[in-house]
Amino acid sequence: MGPLSTYRAPWWLPGGHLQTIWPLARKGPSPTLRRERWETPDGDFIDLDWLIDAPEHAPLVVLFHGLEGSSRSHYARALLRALAAHGWRGVVPHFRGCSGELNRLPRAYHSGDSAEIDWILKRFALGNGGQPLFVAGVSLGGNALLKWLGEQGAHAQQWVSAAAAICPPLDLTISGHALGRGFNRVYTRHFLATLKDKALGKLQHFPGLCDAAQIHAARTLYEFDDAYTGPAHGFANAADYWKKASSRPWLKHIRTPTLLLSAHNDPFVPTSAWPSPDQLGTSVQFEHPPGGGHVGFLSTPWPGELDWLPKRLLLHFESNRNTAPPTTRVFEPSSNIHAFGIPCCTATNF
Repeated sequence: MGPLSTYRAPWWLPGGHLQTIWPLARKGPSPTLRRERWETPDGDFIDLDWLIDAPEHAPLVVLFHGLEGSSRSHYARALLRALAAHGWRGVVPHFRGCSGELNRLPRAYHSGDSAEIDWILKRFALGNGGQPLFVAGVSLGGNALLKWLGEQGAHAQQWVSAAAAICPPLDLTISGHALGRGFNRVYTRHFLATLKDKALGKLQHFPGLCDAAQIHAARTLYEFDDAYTGPAHGFANAADYWKKASSRPWLKHIRTPTLLLSAHNDPFVPTSAWPSPDQLGTSVQFEHPPGGGHVGFLSTPWPGELDWLPKRLLLHFESNRNTAPPTTRVFEPSSNIHAFGIPCCTATNF
């Protein structure tokens, strides 16, 4: 199903849960970032955090974060530090409501939000000066990215040179229910703490959007998605959302060089959610080390470093650097995408 991975978990960090949790304490410092706000095609906004002082004429790496993640997440900090050292540009677009400020509209973000990925990446590409554009997605962001790559097929190569998805859920039904069992309920409670607050905050601005009592009562992601995520984003319910938003059916249509990285002991993504060989497109390299947990991939020495994953991503992107999309692109906006102007917004350093 793919080549052997170079990743080996430290002997002193056994099991998928420890390999998922301990890296959270090893996130390290964040490089200095510049915040920028983009208006969305439907009248909302997203905030983006850019590396400062990066060379103007250098490849750009876009990172889509995971559920309730941000540029402050451990994997984002590690990648941004590596990009700065490598002399490349880097940016983390925050999904709606994940930058510290509630977004304007009833919708937020979800695992299959490939339409959001679409307009964001095309705006980057059109303003990238012909430099290679690389994109990585982590967990939820990886699932949405893979879905976009599959939907676009060969057309995605007009916009991005290569892509990577790290620990995406792939089959939301399998992965979602896995998060409702055993020790995984600890992670679920963590996610629900902020997800519920945001959904209830939206009710103050949009009465009748969803049932507050149902949100309060949710103890699993399925129950929360049934109460808010599904209906707020045009799905009938959680089951409908999980089925339609899963990226696994789209993998065979991907034509962009794509690294799919998932650990055997990922507590969020059981191996039953993985694709079979005939479900993978020829451009997808599926790498599945025995350890790493969920977006952990901590390396030695003690107490651990987060440098393996950024190095692996840079190796993948460097190997596809000469497949840069053409500088001239023809793009006709669809009904839900507006023209892409040069970003005009307030920048904040922090």
